[in-house]
Amino acid sequence: QVQLVESGGGLAQAGGSLNLSCAASGSIASIDNMSWYRQAPGNQRDLVATITTDGSTNYADSVKGRFTISRDNAKRRVYLQMSSLKPEDTAVYYCHAVIIWYVRKPYWGQGTQVTVSS
Repeated sequence: QVQLVESGGGLAQAGGSLNLSCAASGSIASIDNMSWYRQAPGNQRDLVATITTDGSTNYADSVKGRFTISRDNAKRRVYLQMSSLKPEDTAVYYCHAVIIWYVRKPYWGQGTQVTVSS
């Protein structure tokens, strides 16, 4: 059994910053790609950023230059540093990880709310 637990969401003003963290625990041999997604009300869940095991990153165009994804493999954590926040960044942010324990299986966190006021 694997759990992904996000923390760090909350309220920020436009132009401000927030940092998200996600911790993986449970039956884990290793972790492949780790990602952050977000879903605004009435919208589909969209990919925000991905980081591979060797640290290669990929970002949605809407957050390039403002968000930074990183990971700590020893701590089984992934982070999302968000700066220059905009009201359109308001969404529930979800952690996603591909966990390897005999087989590769994707897992989702429960989500954390980020609200950016104008």
